[in-house]
Amino acid sequence: MDKILVLDFGGQYNQLIARRVRAEHVYAEIKPFNKITPLEIKEEGYKGIIFTGGPNSVYDPSSPHYDPAVLDLGIPILGICYGAQLIAWMAGGEIASAEMGSEYGKITLYTSNNILFDGIPSESICWMSHNDFIKTPPEGFSVIAHTDKCPCAAMCDESRKLYGVQFHPEVTHTVYGKQMLRNFIFSICGCKADWKAENFVENSIEYYKARLAGKKVLLALSGGVDSSVAAVLLNRAIGENLICVFVDHGLLRKGEGDYVENTLGRQFGINLIRVNAEERFLSKLSGVIDPEKKRKIIGEEFIRVFEDEAKKLGKIDVLVQGTIYPDVIESGKGDSAVIKSHHNVGGLPDVIAFEEIVEPLRDLFKDEVRQVGIQLGIPHELVWRQPFPGPGLAVRIIGEVTKEKLDILRESDAIFREEIVKAGLENAASQYFAVLTNLQSVGVMGDARTYGYTIALRAVTTDDFMTAEWTRLPHDVLEKASSRITNEIKGINRVVYDITSKPPATVEWE
Repeated sequence: MDKILVLDFGGQYNQLIARRVRAEHVYAEIKPFNKITPLEIKEEGYKGIIFTGGPNSVYDPSSPHYDPAVLDLGIPILGICYGAQLIAWMAGGEIASAEMGSEYGKITLYTSNNILFDGIPSESICWMSHNDFIKTPPEGFSVIAHTDKCPCAAMCDESRKLYGVQFHPEVTHTVYGKQMLRNFIFSICGCKADWKAENFVENSIEYYKARLAGKKVLLALSGGVDSSVAAVLLNRAIGENLICVFVDHGLLRKGEGDYVENTLGRQFGINLIRVNAEERFLSKLSGVIDPEKKRKIIGEEFIRVFEDEAKKLGKIDVLVQGTIYPDVIESGKGDSAVIKSHHNVGGLPDVIAFEEIVEPLRDLFKDEVRQVGIQLGIPHELVWRQPFPGPGLAVRIIGEVTKEKLDILRESDAIFREEIVKAGLENAASQYFAVLTNLQSVGVMGDARTYGYTIALRAVTTDDFMTAEWTRLPHDVLEKASSRITNEIKGINRVVYDITSKPPATVEWE
């Protein structure tokens, strides 16, 4: 099987690069830059290497560098952003601070005739995010693209199959980014498209059969797509040795607890224990306003609930969680900046009563998790359920979480989702939900003055959840949802629609 090495230098989009390669049915493997040598790269038989971006400057001695011998392995290399600058630096080029020439966001790119840009117009839009730039390309390299501010937006040494791009072809905002990556993977590296989702399923089942043999395993089932897929995958691998504890923390969407219990427990025959812990979680969240503190509290309480269940069940060796890569990236693992903690990764207490934690989906993006779910035979309606944060509605309530606010938000969210489905728009947005803001304002109903909460509706379109555009929902659908929410739910007198993309916002409000 052909494979591409993604050499990680600490940028925000590193796993997304691997996801783009895997989307072309070519296996991609990520290795930290300091965990593999050029000799090991050669022995592994990689068909190509991609240097990722990163937040550093290559001329800073403390920044991540690499052995220049990698350039002479005879393996095609594509450097992205910091990766391109690193190639230039190692090969003797000059890197300088962009100063007034920094570029961020969508920029017009002008490309030359080159195999990397086959099938791409000479003028297109790319996504830039850089403070430094390649001032002088190394000897043997040619400039093959530029922007109005960046004289070397792409370079190559065709004789050694070394390529560098200052922009990010892996993000959706680079209009022809996927085609550029295809050109590198197939035309330059000569890879065959022979890796499929079923490979992940088969390999994972065999791996966990061996790794978890003879161990009692407790799976943290939150009820979302990720933990549900992890449950079915592990059930296939270890069967009766898997116990799924489904914590109904009272922060779920309308009707969700019963649906999860019936589908996974009865249909798949998974050994499932449902714990009704609403009062326990609300007690812990009483008076808490800060979103990071909410996440930490919920994450720790999840673990404490599992510890309590483990004591009832006897010795439990392993805890399984449905962590996926966007959770890891946004919680600041490795060199990435912390955006927000996720209960699966950032909220873990320092001491837990399990020997180890297993996260079988931590290298996958949401769309890949869904593909795995379909491969496992999970019903379409569960696999394609709306993404839902581990801390649940607690992070869709701005301010203190109370039973009253949860009931208001649950009904508002259900109405919004119902109207989306009624309009046949469930596939128009990747995620859509309601948020209960902490804003109260004056309104009027009948002849009476009201002072009620504001509900914010949010819908985004994305294929990777690393970047997202707000969804242009029809006005009549928004009007119907707003009318129903303000008329049917006591305590709401105003509805607004969030038209902010990611970045600068995140998908969730907290």
